[in-house]
Amino acid sequence: MKNFTKYQKQYILPPTECRNWARKDCVEKAPVWCSVDLRDGNQSLIEPMSLETKVEFFKLLVKIGFKEIEVGFPAASKTEYDFLRKLIEENLIPDDVTVQVLTQAREHIIKKTFEALRGAKNAVVHVYNSTSVAQREQVFAKDKEQIKKIAVEGAKLLKQLAAEEGAPYRFEYSPESFTGTEPEYALEVVNAVLDVWQPTADRKAIINLPATVENAMPHVYASQVEYISENMKYRDNVVLSLHPHNDRGCGVASAEFGLLAGADRIEGTLFGNGERTGNVDIITLAGNMFSQGVNPGLDFSDMPYVTSMYKSFTAMPVSPRHPYAGELVFAAFSGSHQDAIAKGMAFRKKTDRKIWDVPYLPIDPADVGREYETDVIRINSQSGKGGVGYVMLSGYGIDMPAKMKEHFGYKVKNVSDEKHKELKPAEVYEVFRKNYLEPRKLFEICECHFVQNGGIVATLTVQYNKNKVTVTGEGNGRLDAVSNAVKSFFNLDYVLTGYEQHALTGGSRSQAISYVGVEKGGRTYWGAGVDDDIIKSSYYALASAVNNLLLDL
Repeated sequence: MKNFTKYQKQYILPPTECRNWARKDCVEKAPVWCSVDLRDGNQSLIEPMSLETKVEFFKLLVKIGFKEIEVGFPAASKTEYDFLRKLIEENLIPDDVTVQVLTQAREHIIKKTFEALRGAKNAVVHVYNSTSVAQREQVFAKDKEQIKKIAVEGAKLLKQLAAEEGAPYRFEYSPESFTGTEPEYALEVVNAVLDVWQPTADRKAIINLPATVENAMPHVYASQVEYISENMKYRDNVVLSLHPHNDRGCGVASAEFGLLAGADRIEGTLFGNGERTGNVDIITLAGNMFSQGVNPGLDFSDMPYVTSMYKSFTAMPVSPRHPYAGELVFAAFSGSHQDAIAKGMAFRKKTDRKIWDVPYLPIDPADVGREYETDVIRINSQSGKGGVGYVMLSGYGIDMPAKMKEHFGYKVKNVSDEKHKELKPAEVYEVFRKNYLEPRKLFEICECHFVQNGGIVATLTVQYNKNKVTVTGEGNGRLDAVSNAVKSFFNLDYVLTGYEQHALTGGSRSQAISYVGVEKGGRTYWGAGVDDDIIKSSYYALASAVNNLLLDL
């Protein structure tokens, strides 16, 4: 890429080293979550949501468990204003949910915002002005004192209007473009605002540090956050909030590092919807905590429903590789991955394991409403015996011998390769049925009787060339006797190399499935048979295997 020399670092490190966050290895408790889907998320859509859609989205956010929801910028448009009034007048805001409204630090906008809020039980008024070097110089043409005065005057007006209304609203301040602001100057502005509000333990203020444009590696943001957290006035009575954007693709990491650095609260959106590359993704953040044994305090147990509703409300896609929510995030196509997952699941069941540590699956897909049969083991030309074996066992109760599973895996690969497509479980079963259960094109064993005479004598009725013939054979067991009769009839020489059977379903009326392998000339041919009678299932399987052998001659 050319012209890289015109770019330089836009961030400013704190005046003192702030690295205590780096000594911590995980986020140990969930932050206060604030959804900004209805404001940041909405204003970034090609077609912003209608009032009715915003109401339904608000209900979804409440259902998920958000207790703080930024509902919009009521002074910005009639729809924004009417939406807030509808929520208040129709009593759509649960008593334990706080709505948050955004306003610039400008007198007429603040007054319009308070007008829209009238009657709200629990509300946060979020005021902001930009403090960054670039904005001060290029947009406002104001010095530091003038920019700080804007913030202080806005804070005073919030306090005055709330007192006049007799409303116990809480206040939030954001030094917009915080990451492009000198940390010591941001601290000066923040402390000046807090001096106006004088927060108390029962009416805490929110100081929000937005990465309005993500312009540095996550550790830089963490150091900036720690500097404010460690040096801010009234710290015990302040909720320190983060509002990361994702311009460098590091929004989630920045949020996690910021929590380690002392933040108490996160503002973000579902699926990271927001301006440019988006806001921080709350679904990924919550999923990351969940995967480390931390209760995120949000309910994503039916992720397919949340995804469907989100797409309906926003007309935005969800990447199939989106963490925890994408269609393919639990899917394993690779044969080695499938084999490891299948063995891990079997080990888990056998040992009654409580802790989740299945290979290749960071969380249990069932915990977010996904199904193993359709979401985890996905079958295509890259799949192996472990994957197809898992699909057959979990979906159809068919547990093939290891060698047969390998043979079947190649059959499935070939079909997927020829069709250039993924095979659904029903299609995988169809490959099994056609190759092992019903390949008896040359002959069938219609009937079989056994007599004990030293060894076992089997008398078979065989349908061959549209005729029924009777053949006999003797062996040291029933299947051996049937096999010897078949060998004699067809003048064949093969070795019976594999025989297993098990019940397909539980209960006294369960069907049995048998698997038989016969070897000739170094090749093994497999067959399967199903019947209520376990003996019948075994000679049906033998007939299928020998049919496959004869068809190959």
